[in-house]
Amino acid sequence: MTSIERTAYPRFKRLISAHELHLFFAPTREEAAWAVEWMDADGDQPALLLALKSYQRMGRFPRPEEYPAAVVDFVRRAVELPETTPVMVGGRTAVRKRRVVHS
Repeated sequence: MTSIERTAYPRFKRLISAHELHLFFAPTREEAAWAVEWMDADGDQPALLLALKSYQRMGRFPRPEEYPAAVVDFVRRAVELPETTPVMVGGRTAVRKRRVVHS
């Protein structure tokens, strides 16, 4: 049977290894700088990167509740934000983030 990650509607795995986090969700320096250019708030920058990396990996934008905490924490740490910084994956700017990723 084909795993759910390889279907037409890919999802996050239940358990994501450190290797997969680095391989699929680590933003490059250019991507991190790009996120800073587009988003003002600290919590919006990792959210934009999550949208970008998820779209690159899965070909779609996941709903906010789909993001595993491990992925959110990994991206937050990758852009050197404190753990107390909330990552705004949903809300009013979600549509803007999707437009930015598509452009």
